[in-house]
Amino acid sequence: MLTLVIGGSASGKSAFAESLCLQSPLPRTYLATMQVWDAECAARVARHRAMRAQKQFDTVECPLHLDRLILPRRGTVLLEDLGNLTANELYAPDGAGEKTADAVVNGLAKLAAQCDNLIVVSNEVFRGGADYAGDTDRYLLTLAQINNATATRADAVVRVVCGIPRYYKGG
Repeated sequence: MLTLVIGGSASGKSAFAESLCLQSPLPRTYLATMQVWDAECAARVARHRAMRAQKQFDTVECPLHLDRLILPRRGTVLLEDLGNLTANELYAPDGAGEKTADAVVNGLAKLAAQCDNLIVVSNEVFRGGADYAGDTDRYLLTLAQINNATATRADAVVRVVCGIPRYYKGG
């Protein structure tokens, strides 16, 4: 089963997605997409890894090339999050660049085939109504393409606002 959980910053989407995982059968894998750039990032990753281990998650780091990932086992996977993965693929020298949307969508399909439940967290885009400087529009359009393609394939799509989930599909 594929579930897409979307929401704005600090909306409660991650906590909701994690609660879905905790209701799902073991084993649980947390698929972390954050790129570790410095000691502060590394410390944050270590804290999060320890917190997740208490909840019986095994953590797998995958900041790039989701399509190359081979999961160690089936079960429930929480991918946190598409926003990081998209930025990494768009802007990293060895990322997918202009082919990011296709690369991420194809990677999600390969990932879904390797697990029983895939819960994907993503940022809601185009709700701010602002004009953005630089390359931000490119990022937002790419993430919107990925969100739309994932929602089309998903069994459930839920948007979280202020910690309150609302299902748009499934659920």
